[in-house]
Amino acid sequence: MRWSGAALVVVLALGIGAYALLSYARPYLHGDNCEVRTPAGSVQLDLEQAENAATIAAVSQRKHLPEQALVIAYATAFQESKIRNLMGGDRDSIGLFQQRPSQGWGKAEKISDPAYATTRFFDALIKVKHYEKLPVYVAAQKVQRSADGSLYAQHEDSAKVMAAGYTGRVTASVRCWYSPDRRTKPRLAAAAQLLQTGYGPPLHLDKNAVAVDDPSLGWSVASWAVSHAQGYGLTEVRYAGKRWHADDGFAGWTDDDGKAPAGRVIIR
Repeated sequence: MRWSGAALVVVLALGIGAYALLSYARPYLHGDNCEVRTPAGSVQLDLEQAENAATIAAVSQRKHLPEQALVIAYATAFQESKIRNLMGGDRDSIGLFQQRPSQGWGKAEKISDPAYATTRFFDALIKVKHYEKLPVYVAAQKVQRSADGSLYAQHEDSAKVMAAGYTGRVTASVRCWYSPDRRTKPRLAAAAQLLQTGYGPPLHLDKNAVAVDDPSLGWSVASWAVSHAQGYGLTEVRYAGKRWHADDGFAGWTDDDGKAPAGRVIIR
């Protein structure tokens, strides 16, 4: 079959048009979501859940807690609120862990702050003798004192995957993506303040960089930034030879050709 020059031009034009259309549409195709993927499995989170999961991990890092403490916190938050900052619940329960002001967890406006609620949860957890050696659901129940503590057990596997990712023990394991029409204006100063509230000093964002002296901490911060990207208008995160960009968030972490430093997390 012989093609005329005109036919080839038409085919070529159609191909270029289809490619341009696909390139435009691709950021919209995957919707909005996050994923934590490790060798042990994967967990799907929506953007709100990912933000809260990152905050819980940040507080655990600030308090220098073992990974098992984070596993217990995630299993608890999954059961109590599906890792959402609920403004109500059973009786006067509020927030990620459905803590009750009437039971001494603090004022309602305080408990509705994820970092505060998480701090209070960990403060109670570390008072549980040998909590890190107890079954997850037993440790969680000793803090929560819920009607049926066995229910926390069903979230243990997901909690372990998330803890491995958000502590940075498994590198480049947290990715988030969202369509361009959900882009928000950059609020880097607000993000910097939230990061320091979670992780605590001396960790801070200075001129688009967070200095880190430990690879796990670096990946924890990088995962935090990716998880908060949509809410704070962050478009790029670089660390340890890898790069995440909002334009192609579904692709996750890609090689950065030596531009991403090992001692600093770049956040823009």
